[in-house]
Amino acid sequence: MPGTAFCKSLSSPPANLCGLFAFIFTVCLASPESYGQIFNWTPEQMIKFTAQNPFERFPDGRPKVPDSILERVKSLSSEEVLAIGSRGYPNQFVEGLQILHPGKKLVGRALTLQMMPLRADLAEAQMAELKAKGGRYLSHQTAIDMLQPGDVLVIDAMGSIASGGIIGDNLAYYIWKTAGTGFVIDGAIRDLEGIAAYDMAGYFKGATPPAIHNMIVTGINIPVRIGNTTVMPGDVVFGDREGVYFIPPHLVKDIVDEADITHIHDEWTRKKFDEGKYKSSDIYGSPSDPALIREYEDYLKQKLGEKRYEEYQKRKAPRR
Repeated sequence: MPGTAFCKSLSSPPANLCGLFAFIFTVCLASPESYGQIFNWTPEQMIKFTAQNPFERFPDGRPKVPDSILERVKSLSSEEVLAIGSRGYPNQFVEGLQILHPGKKLVGRALTLQMMPLRADLAEAQMAELKAKGGRYLSHQTAIDMLQPGDVLVIDAMGSIASGGIIGDNLAYYIWKTAGTGFVIDGAIRDLEGIAAYDMAGYFKGATPPAIHNMIVTGINIPVRIGNTTVMPGDVVFGDREGVYFIPPHLVKDIVDEADITHIHDEWTRKKFDEGKYKSSDIYGSPSDPALIREYEDYLKQKLGEKRYEEYQKRKAPRR
């Protein structure tokens, strides 16, 4: 059984510890209705630490960015999300992870899971709390079972490959079918051949044949570290070929609104290039000829509509 495999990964494990591991993994697949957890925010704490969220929330307080905005996020590029750095969030991009399907974007709301190296006294304390709460136990599957449509499972596993694959093809399939999104795992996955067959997005540190071992869950829906980034529950996850961004909910609407302007500007730029009448510097990055400036502004107004164009003009006006 998995508990036995846990023990084999240790040198000369105490007999009582082997029994503890076996018991823990026996109950790991039980219902998550009641479980012991080391770190967890109450709904009040979740609201406090995500106070700038302008949207509704899940019952546990996690920000719930609307599906309509998530749809708009799918049209972004990493270069467009880069604007969050000038808004005081320069550390939200993670590069260097392996990408399951580079051509498939990952967009959704972060559901976070924190894992740490197994420690016997911590495991014993968790088991004691487990017994007090009716025999349920916290595991990585507890977090997976909490996924809602549009969620992205974000796991801080310390970048460890040696601790085994946290998910394999079966759990990846569950994530794909339940959330309709994918995963970001700063750690290992397994069954890569099987997972690669699914039309889902995934970012991970590496792949390895062994299953997860010698790790323990220390928190669900708390701040976690992925690479050099702090991820909050409810952040909008955006992944493309270049890497993964974690966008604070209160910034996401401004980002997609500004990206609409960029897309229209790029469209107009290419139309002018297609005419074959201009040098690149006449048009890009911005025209200097007054007639071309007026043409672009008219094009932008037509594409945005009167109301959004007025809002755009107000945003770009210099503050006094």
